[in-house]
Amino acid sequence: MDSPWLTDAERAAWVRLVAVVELLPGVLDTQLRRDADVSSFDYFVLAMLSEAPDRTLRMTALARQTNATLPRLSHVVQRLESRRLIERFPCPQDRRATNARLTESGWTKVVETAPGHAANVRANVVDALSPEQITQLTAIADAILGRLDPDARMSGTYNRYDR
Repeated sequence: MDSPWLTDAERAAWVRLVAVVELLPGVLDTQLRRDADVSSFDYFVLAMLSEAPDRTLRMTALARQTNATLPRLSHVVQRLESRRLIERFPCPQDRRATNARLTESGWTKVVETAPGHAANVRANVVDALSPEQITQLTAIADAILGRLDPDARMSGTYNRYDR
């Protein structure tokens, strides 16, 4: 199949999206490391557990929600476990599976970290956009996610705040 080149307008949009995708993780990570001594991915794992029933998820479900491979997630969870922010234990319903649970220290870390993280997201993304643009950004992201996540594997993560 012969793919057409991008138009000037498409290329302008594309390179801007690439710049956001490249720059935003560093901005988020810098603040989280400075203020909470966690990486952006560490915080994402902690946040997903903080919102789960009993602050507990099977490792496979946590991997799905964070789009991580099990080996990567296991490494991160092991590091967070050594800091006593997460604990792992056999799943009571399936002894072959492992659950991860946010500890009280982990919950405290999330509660203390969330305001600074939210302020950083607001300062660098939300406040740069009008309410109409926020609505457009949601629609744009949904359209792209429809292609990137056609099986909606991560939809539990990105649809949980829809009204």
